[in-house]
Amino acid sequence: MALTASQRIKLIKEIARRVGGESWALIDVTLRQFSLPTSDTWNGTGDSYVMHMVDQASDAVLVDLANHAGFHFEPESVPLADPPFWVDGMLRVFLSHLSTQRSFAAQLQLELFRYGMTAFVAHNDIEPTAEWQSEIELALKTCDTLIALLHPGFHESKWTDQEIGFAMGRGVPSFAVKFGEDPYGFVGRFQAFNGRRKDVSVLASEIFTAYSRHRQTRRKMSEAIVSLFEVSESFAEAKARIAMVERVDFWKSSFDDRLKAAVESNQQISGAYGVSQTVNRIIRQRAAAR
Repeated sequence: MALTASQRIKLIKEIARRVGGESWALIDVTLRQFSLPTSDTWNGTGDSYVMHMVDQASDAVLVDLANHAGFHFEPESVPLADPPFWVDGMLRVFLSHLSTQRSFAAQLQLELFRYGMTAFVAHNDIEPTAEWQSEIELALKTCDTLIALLHPGFHESKWTDQEIGFAMGRGVPSFAVKFGEDPYGFVGRFQAFNGRRKDVSVLASEIFTAYSRHRQTRRKMSEAIVSLFEVSESFAEAKARIAMVERVDFWKSSFDDRLKAAVESNQQISGAYGVSQTVNRIIRQRAAAR
């Protein structure tokens, strides 16, 4: 199918935003892998460089490169409705789990929320009147990532394997957590965590670190954490969330102003011991790294 001019612009914009933030060496390697031109004499930003280099790419190359960069183009004429089970502004995580483990999945869901991740747990997040299979499919179509909770018997469930296949078909980053069953087949390609005898809060922290560093999720993860910090409702929240801000791998210069404004406008932040000083230190460190 030929892309419309509007679709090409959307793809080029997303590719430039996602690829242009990488190192210059990785940008050029990526472009060359898709048979696109590169230049040794560019003086502008990475975003504008990528935009210029992909401008004349074929429709097929644009779609492939966008998928590689984590933007999955779907040419539906009618956009998907925004599902009510996702929290706006957070990283959307589909938790693939056995029905017998939904209580644990719900505990993990609560812990992930503290780190700016909104997780979908089938059977808990589906309204009783909703057609559950359609809701699960909608969650899979709109999630940013999938985590497979590999409890014993996971592979025997036809539903969990289908969920993983759906996510892999979309190309969203996927992780596995081992609880006595090792990754198998395509699941073996996933980055895996050891969940056995591990407190769920520790597991959530490890997952947050992984998503903060993954090239397809680090941008949205950092946005979610900065947003959480801005609306801290207690001294304890402000201290916990500025510690998370320190851990994010992706940084935009606009975050500097947002952190300063949060200190000035939110008394729970300005009154929290050491938080203002931490904000100033983060801004200095990030500025020095640019």
